[in-house]
Amino acid sequence: MGYLGDSLLTALELIISIDQDVQSAVWTSLYTSSCAIVIAALLGVPAGLWLGLNRFRGRQIAIALLNTLMALPTVVVGLLLFGLLSRQGPLGPLGLLFTPMAMIAGQTVLATPIVANLVLAAVTGSDKRIIDTALTLGANRFQAATQLLREIRFGVMAAVIAGFGRVIAEVGVAMMLGGNIRNSTRTMTTAIALETSKGEFAFGLALGILLLSVALIVNLFLNLLQQR
Repeated sequence: MGYLGDSLLTALELIISIDQDVQSAVWTSLYTSSCAIVIAALLGVPAGLWLGLNRFRGRQIAIALLNTLMALPTVVVGLLLFGLLSRQGPLGPLGLLFTPMAMIAGQTVLATPIVANLVLAAVTGSDKRIIDTALTLGANRFQAATQLLREIRFGVMAAVIAGFGRVIAEVGVAMMLGGNIRNSTRTMTTAIALETSKGEFAFGLALGILLLSVALIVNLFLNLLQQR
């Protein structure tokens, strides 16, 4: 069948047999990415909502900064957090470097601007009468903002999905802050990079298939929610 065909068969065998290394990498990826996107949503959704509803001096600067952070290179995030978490850094005594917690912190930094910016876009594109109508009917500012959030829920879900896609597919932060430690901090992306460089193309292909499958499942879940 050729090199690619044989590698694909081997990759499928690894997936079907639930290889321990594959299972560990998948679990680490899902765990760290899920934790990071939950934290990013808790930070980014209110931030985007607040920016979209309020007008203040320096708002355009804040939006420009948010747009810049969306394209923040993962290696830069990894470098800054590495400096904070290393033994010589201010947070060194916590011993977080090369742990899943460090990876979650880095992924949260990457995902939060994406979630906030897309929520801001959803708020900006929403019907401005929603807030006014809610306030006229006796709602306070918080209740009116909550009602708006319900109206733009699909945009919010899309923002969260985009943030999740960003963190589960990144390599730089996971490699620099996690250390790619087997059965501890090795994710699908770092394992793909490592095993492919070692010549284990089939192993990397197996993880690549699983990574694409996760992305497909998440998007199918979003479409299902939208249909409902």
